[in-house]
Amino acid sequence: MSKLEYPRAVGVAPGNGYSHVVTGRGQWVAISGQVALDPDGQFVGIGDPEAQARQVFENLRRCLSAVGATFEDVVKLTYFVTDIGFLPAIRTVRDEYIPGTKPASTAVQVAALFSPDALLEIEAYAIV
Repeated sequence: MSKLEYPRAVGVAPGNGYSHVVTGRGQWVAISGQVALDPDGQFVGIGDPEAQARQVFENLRRCLSAVGATFEDVVKLTYFVTDIGFLPAIRTVRDEYIPGTKPASTAVQVAALFSPDALLEIEAYAIV
């Protein structure tokens, strides 16, 4: 597990549920955007952003585990959502997987993802 630091950016308003700056030493890990596909490649939670977020965070957890990492090593999450109104449901699930200090984050509403069944996609960066 890496030793991450969360310096305060003087003159920047505090983030609501995320950190503005995260730094650390170790191996850089990039995880491609994950969608709500189960291990068989089938969509989970069609039409349900919270159910999709659960599958997405579980996929992220499995990807992190593949390199010996956990969510404690994540420095940045990028959320791509088809409706910005899904963020409260996504944050509820995120807080179950990342209960402490939150990584840096960006949320972007997009017109569409690769499938009409995909409501959200999340990519992650970690330092291990």
